[in-house]
Amino acid sequence: MRRNKIFFAISMGILCILFSHTFIVIPAAAQMDWMKTGKDLLGTLGTAPPSSTSDLTNSEIASGLKDALRVGTETVVSQLGQPDGFYADPAIHIPLPDSLNQVKSALSAIGMSSMMDDLELKLNRAAEEATPPAKKLFLDAITAMTLEDVKAIYNGPDDAATRYFQERMSAPLSVEMQPIVENALNQVGAIQTYDAIMGEYSSLPFLPDVKANLNKYVVDKSMEGIFHYVAIEEAAIRHDPLKRTTDILQVVFGAK
Repeated sequence: MRRNKIFFAISMGILCILFSHTFIVIPAAAQMDWMKTGKDLLGTLGTAPPSSTSDLTNSEIASGLKDALRVGTETVVSQLGQPDGFYADPAIHIPLPDSLNQVKSALSAIGMSSMMDDLELKLNRAAEEATPPAKKLFLDAITAMTLEDVKAIYNGPDDAATRYFQERMSAPLSVEMQPIVENALNQVGAIQTYDAIMGEYSSLPFLPDVKANLNKYVVDKSMEGIFHYVAIEEAAIRHDPLKRTTDILQVVFGAK
């Protein structure tokens, strides 16, 4: 079959040359069609058919999926771990905890709302500071995935990996991030601002006590923001060839 294709393609090329140098009049459009046919056939010779999922080994699928998650999480961490990564992004901006709404109203009434605005900014800054160290936690989780996990994620919906992280990693990831966030809250001055706010609030008469666990709140919101964008990156890598930045990603997800 291959020998016949080669012979036919060469024949077409020769015929095109002969016809172009004889007195036989052939319409230009017809000549172009003949030449295109010969070129197309020559161009397809030696080209391997595209891979399909069935052609891939379990090892290739596992490598491709883990590479996709590595690329996705690194992209997200880089994006969110910068100044304004959380604060300037409406999709993941961290507002004040609901429990502090009454405090905000009380301080706004006496012209001190700027303290609450400052606290909100610092909560977002803490999330931005805490995001880069989370990169290693995600990479460890990716490395620990079993073949069964990989198959379920690879054949699952666009956010299958993100759901995996949320279901399997939320609790341990939260534990790991708490000291990181606590340190970040202190570094950006959020704790000091909160203490000053509560000092002003407690001096006001006839107001109920209010407490807010800023550490847990920022950890939860940070993880929500990370998962939000990991899901977007995961779907993009599955469907957008331009997002497949490594050879194995192109092979594995190009075969789906």
